[in-house]
Amino acid sequence: MRYTIYTIIAVLIVGIGAVSAQEKNIKKGNDQYDEYAFIDAREAYLKVAEEGYQSVELFARLGDSYYFTADYENAAKWYGTLYNFSEDIDSEYLYRYALSLKSTEQYAASDAIMEKFYAMKGEDYRAKLFVNERNYLQEIEQQSGRFKFEKVGFNSELSDFAPAFYQNKLTFASNRLNRGATKRVHDWNEQPFLDLYQVNVVSEDAKNTVERMPKVINSKYHESTAVYTKDGNTFYFTRNNYTNNEYKEDDQGTNKLKLYRATRENDTWKVEELPFNSDQYSIAHPALSTDEKTLYFASDMPGGKGQSDLYKIAIKGMEFGAPENLGETINTEGRETFPFISKDNKLYFSSDGHVGLGGLDVFVSDIDRTNAYGEVFNLGRPINSPEDDFTFIINETTGSGYFASNREGGIGNDDIYSFKRTEKIISKCTQQLEGIVLNEETNNPIPNAKVLLLDNDNNMIEQTFAKDDGSFEFALDCNTQYAIRAAKENYATAEKSFGTTNEIGKVVKKTLFLKTGNSLEKPIVAPIGADLVKILGLNPIYFDLDQDYIRADAEIELRKVIAIMKLYPSMKIDVRSHTDSRADDDYNMDLSNRRALSTIEFLMTNGINKNRLKGKGYGETRHVNRCRNGVPCSEYEHQLNRRSEFIIIEN
Repeated sequence: MRYTIYTIIAVLIVGIGAVSAQEKNIKKGNDQYDEYAFIDAREAYLKVAEEGYQSVELFARLGDSYYFTADYENAAKWYGTLYNFSEDIDSEYLYRYALSLKSTEQYAASDAIMEKFYAMKGEDYRAKLFVNERNYLQEIEQQSGRFKFEKVGFNSELSDFAPAFYQNKLTFASNRLNRGATKRVHDWNEQPFLDLYQVNVVSEDAKNTVERMPKVINSKYHESTAVYTKDGNTFYFTRNNYTNNEYKEDDQGTNKLKLYRATRENDTWKVEELPFNSDQYSIAHPALSTDEKTLYFASDMPGGKGQSDLYKIAIKGMEFGAPENLGETINTEGRETFPFISKDNKLYFSSDGHVGLGGLDVFVSDIDRTNAYGEVFNLGRPINSPEDDFTFIINETTGSGYFASNREGGIGNDDIYSFKRTEKIISKCTQQLEGIVLNEETNNPIPNAKVLLLDNDNNMIEQTFAKDDGSFEFALDCNTQYAIRAAKENYATAEKSFGTTNEIGKVVKKTLFLKTGNSLEKPIVAPIGADLVKILGLNPIYFDLDQDYIRADAEIELRKVIAIMKLYPSMKIDVRSHTDSRADDDYNMDLSNRRALSTIEFLMTNGINKNRLKGKGYGETRHVNRCRNGVPCSEYEHQLNRRSEFIIIEN
């Protein structure tokens, strides 16, 4: 549109008062936003937006004010307005927009925004997860349906969450209003501060057993997320930075969260702040390892990967080690929080950085014997929903537990739900190998054949014996290289190499054909000068024309030579390499020498000592057929001369 200079001047004069008011409201909103008072900030921003003011900052702050109070429907609305208003927006808002869309079950739209996020910030771990796990909905569906849940009877009309096992009771956080209690509210959501409560969950009338924990635990600010030692005499919990009646803030004037330890002395609790807290960042939401020697927690301390990361720290009596980040398998650029360690050493936690259904989802990762963290898996529905699902705990012996959610259908802002696990969860990407051993000549099954599962370094992982119908099974890890080897007396050993994909639950089918011949399953009686190729019934070690590298089919046969040499550690062999008659005689002699050296090098690389090996090339001087210089032969006939022999020189 075109305006005359007079029109522009008139608009400016008339609009001075309105712009000034808008600027005041934006400043007011920004001040309240920075203080985490999102309700008040939202009202100021909405007033400005209703008056027609538009800016990247306004729409971003409006989106955030809903996002950080878990109103994902309105967050999606304002992030969408931001997205349509400007193409030049920070990638973090694209991610929050996609997450908000997902939380309202707009999965196709969410994926489209995630495509944009990946194009802008492909190095971000969340983007990599999106690209690498594009079948995440299918994966979540595979996990879904393994729990049954129901509401507990002691929820309030406000927030109840953070259940923690304590003998026959449950400790939990709530900001429910109590008679006689002073109504103090937090600017963040205009609700009372959180306190810790206990409830007797085995009581038929659990609601009437709810008791607020003593004042030595509950201050006038927030308390939440507790974890107890097995003896019940010590517990760790989260509180605002308020110690010995002293309220502290960081350099920007924000009161952070800290961890505290309560120790029972007679019938009272002695509370102390943990020494690795800081006034400048939050440390919160404790969990204990199974041996109670490690404390897990969430923090936004400097050096983390995302908005909040999971950490662990060694407990050394009454002292502590140094905080250790759990690493990129667990932590993303998003929020990882609310850890819990189960009796079978699984780490459960909530995250909006891993691929989920929306908001915070609950995830699980196996902790192995080396304390390494396995691949992360979404717990699926019904534990997870399009809303926030968090503070998951489980009794691994009974399969029962609790979690909290702000999903629809609750009676408060956050509600606690109890659950019962009905089926074992997927916490590792596995596949199933279904194989069969058959006679190569007759196709009949070979019962009782020994079958080995080998890793990529030829080490045995597991062994079994074929059933009467020749069948066998192995459990496999995803994205892994394997080999299977079958052997039986009076049969030549057979082996196949293969790899698994990242598809959970896929069935891999393999057939091993054994042919009549010598076996690795009985002692070899071999004279000096015998060829292992003939003794073991190996396929010949062939080379491509004019090449000296080890072919894939040759590698399989060489691994059999390696196996027999490891079985007989005193055996020494002479590797003899031969060429066909094509090319110059001298060239062929050099080529065969290089082939012998390649073969010896392969054997040495795979664990055979150099002192047990010798070899050289014979060029075209020892053909096994008529194909000498000038004689026309087929490619197959020439290939028979491009071979290696393994002559026993000591056993």
